[in-house]
Amino acid sequence: MPLFEFKLPDIGEGVAEGEVVAWHVAPGVQVQEDQEMVEVMTDKATVTIGAPHSGRIAQLCAKVGERVPVGSVLVVIDTGGAQVTPIPHKRSGSVPARSNGSVTASAVGDIRESLPGMGFLTRSFERAPAENNAVELEPPVEARRESAREPRVEHFAAKPLATPATRKLARDLGIDLRTVQPTGPNGRVTKDDLRARDASEPSALEERKPFVGLRRRIAERMQTSVQKAAHFTFVEEVDVGELKAMIERLKPQFELLGAKLHYLPFIVKAVTLALKKHPILNTVLDERSNELVYKNYFHIGIATATEQGLMVPVVRDADRKSPLQIARDIQRLSEGARAGKLPSSELSGSTFTITSLGKLGGLLATPVLNYPEVGILGVHAVKERPVVKNGQIVIGNVMLLSLSFDHRIIDGHIGAAFAYDVIAYLEQPELLLIELS
Repeated sequence: MPLFEFKLPDIGEGVAEGEVVAWHVAPGVQVQEDQEMVEVMTDKATVTIGAPHSGRIAQLCAKVGERVPVGSVLVVIDTGGAQVTPIPHKRSGSVPARSNGSVTASAVGDIRESLPGMGFLTRSFERAPAENNAVELEPPVEARRESAREPRVEHFAAKPLATPATRKLARDLGIDLRTVQPTGPNGRVTKDDLRARDASEPSALEERKPFVGLRRRIAERMQTSVQKAAHFTFVEEVDVGELKAMIERLKPQFELLGAKLHYLPFIVKAVTLALKKHPILNTVLDERSNELVYKNYFHIGIATATEQGLMVPVVRDADRKSPLQIARDIQRLSEGARAGKLPSSELSGSTFTITSLGKLGGLLATPVLNYPEVGILGVHAVKERPVVKNGQIVIGNVMLLSLSFDHRIIDGHIGAAFAYDVIAYLEQPELLLIELS
């Protein structure tokens, strides 16, 4: 029986290994050349690798969540007697790998529970014949129900047909469409198919989801940050009433120029100006040489919540850009991040990070440093609160700022001075205009 061993190709950019995020095939399943087979996450991106040859899946050689070195066997395919040419270890244009641009992020924010490529394996599959040494698939990645039911043979279709409403119901029920036998026209999975599957299985008191992919990378970066840096957080409020009024005046002009105006572009400008006054906030510690590296450029990371998890696209050279240019950059980067279309070059290289906690920001937060950066700014929602102006209590538009610093490098008084410089620019936005002139 001719067996073809497909090895993890060199995906490029110096990648030495990849983590298996999801399998799109099962042992015993027939595949066609270029059919989506496996999703692999590297430090640079998540790629979907297609089948190099048609045949039957004889063995999956890596589990979901397992990290596989480049050149290791990923899957064994029974080619049915066809003569095949081994694919070289070095990646070439013939390797069907497609990148969705996902990368690791490491700032606080809204981290989603489901990630790209995690819509497979909600049921156990029957082993292929023992002579093929097939391995069983991993437990489910979509919301899986943990119960004592026995594994059973399931229908499997790599690309099931279903309406958007049916797909949403499948997600709500924790059912993988690829494992549902369709009864609708042209092989379409219907809502009744899903309800019948759901009714046939007992409910569960627990759910388990593999801790893999982007979620796992984020956790590792967070853990590294907490273990390496000595965090301390400084919190202060800022009355942004004048800034709010200026934004309202400028918003129509910005919209005519194709940019959405909000607080963030001005916060980015305030941060870059404050960084210039306190250059130690724009450093990293080279622990190998025991040197502080001062960055003479100002690349501001903007933590962005996406369906893939939290990403940090970067506004480059923010000190050289106007609020209008920064607003355009933020809009483009956030849309690209949420669509999974940003290259890794736009998701790395920040020197300081801002994370906006939005309307759900609460009263206080302690942002985790985007290591190895030494500072991060958390921006909370603007709320009406009583403030004292000229000896009178009036209603002000108050925003809370939470700043975390690496106490190994940043002393408390330096962190506070930086914070109050940022606040001064936001409370007196004309200062921003003066600096830009």
